[in-house]
Amino acid sequence: MPSPQLEELVKAVAPLFAGEAEVMRTYWTSPVRTPETDRLWLLRQSRKEVWDTPLGDQRGLYVGPVEDLLSDFSKIDTEIPREEILDRMEGIYEEFSHYCAFADAYDSVREAGEPRLSPARLREVQDWRENLAIRDRRAYIKAIEGAVGERACFFTEGGYCTLFSEGMTLSGNGGVDDMIARACGLVYEDEFGHMCKGIVGLDTGDMSDADWARMTDLSVELATLRIHMRNGQFSYPLSADRISAIVAGDITPVTFDFEKAQAA
Repeated sequence: MPSPQLEELVKAVAPLFAGEAEVMRTYWTSPVRTPETDRLWLLRQSRKEVWDTPLGDQRGLYVGPVEDLLSDFSKIDTEIPREEILDRMEGIYEEFSHYCAFADAYDSVREAGEPRLSPARLREVQDWRENLAIRDRRAYIKAIEGAVGERACFFTEGGYCTLFSEGMTLSGNGGVDDMIARACGLVYEDEFGHMCKGIVGLDTGDMSDADWARMTDLSVELATLRIHMRNGQFSYPLSADRISAIVAGDITPVTFDFEKAQAA
């Protein structure tokens, strides 16, 4: 069973995770959705799958871990168990497969004569302000808040996989919707189990009540920023008034399945 502290943490952010899901669910049938906005959000998501990290490491999701692996090679089985190295290598493979899935979806709808996506090209894509805001805030939290801040960053990373679960609902519609659903389904299968383990793993740490309270406050802040980040990514399907209502609690929270998490 989860600790009371973990239950309170999940209770605090569950409405905000639901708000993030509402962004995508609204966008799919919104009049703001066009082929151009589809290309835009897929381009932005592809960029996130290469260059965005939970703690703001500007080396990205592949370059940074690969450099770290090279640096740690001489430590294998002396300071670092081989199993840990293998897990990190598998993580790099999974993350790159997520980039491939979204890049494939984007390439299926790219404009005539436009080159295929590449990590180098995505590095030059202009970021949107709400994504910059949450990235900068994560980096600051990591620098100032220590282990509690890092836990809040990792806990809120992915937003309970809401993009992927909502994207999967498009399956069977044909065209770009099926490509989106395929990409989201692939990432969901990889990420949901990892997310569950990470959330349940919060109970294994030695944290005081004050630490839990601080992590909850930081997680609520980051989960709120995630709603704004997704709304900007998807060309603002939700109004500012609706986002304010969500933040105030006017929404049915997501239901977190602790039993499934324990089994993950």
